[in-house]
Amino acid sequence: MAFGIKIVQQYEQGVVFRLGKLRGLKQPGLRAVIPFIDKVRKVDMRTVTLPIPQQQIITRDNVSIGVAAVAYYRATDAVKTIIDVEDVVRAIYEIAQTTVRNIVGQSALDTVLSETATLNDQLRGILEHTGAAWGIEVQRVELKDIALPVSMQRAMAREAEAEREKRAKIIDAEGEALSADRLAEAADTMAQHPIALQLRNLQVLGDIASEQNSTIIFPAPLMDSLSQVAAALTANAAAAVTTAPARARPRKAAPRP
Repeated sequence: MAFGIKIVQQYEQGVVFRLGKLRGLKQPGLRAVIPFIDKVRKVDMRTVTLPIPQQQIITRDNVSIGVAAVAYYRATDAVKTIIDVEDVVRAIYEIAQTTVRNIVGQSALDTVLSETATLNDQLRGILEHTGAAWGIEVQRVELKDIALPVSMQRAMAREAEAEREKRAKIIDAEGEALSADRLAEAADTMAQHPIALQLRNLQVLGDIASEQNSTIIFPAPLMDSLSQVAAALTANAAAAVTTAPARARPRKAAPRP
């Protein structure tokens, strides 16, 4: 009785062989078999996590990188997993490792780094097609880790830094162009309304005075006005000097007859 009773767990299916010939499946529960004649092999139907260790792969652009991945699969046909393949776990492991090497080796480094999702879909498609013949459903394949050489990391860092500097210079140039346009519009407006420039000068003086410093600033228009006043005073003084002797000169007396 002890040899004729088998317990199949809820997450398992039992494949029954009678004298070496397939007799069917045993569902979860307490199942009776013929002792010493029937042999039951249990198949785990749960999702299995299969880590694929890191391996060195040369990409299409001749860069050596280390790639590690992980695959998730589950058995859907317990009979095929036993009859059609000797060791389904080992078979899935080997085909996954080979597929990762082939897919990554056919891709450039930039593609591996930026289009990982596309590569994952390609890996899953190949493994799913192969595993279907063994009663296996591949649920997910992910590239888990990509290790780059140190020299390549430094080169990529320099490239990224140069790219950021380029964008910064472009943004700075665009800002200067916009600023020049606005300054030109402001200059045109002040040319049409000269009082606006004086108001702007007063505003600048107010901003400087709010900092409570001892610096005195005279706007350029005010200095020009002072220069014009000084020039006018100098011209008036010169004119007064030249006319004064002519007024003080005495008249000559008329000769007597």
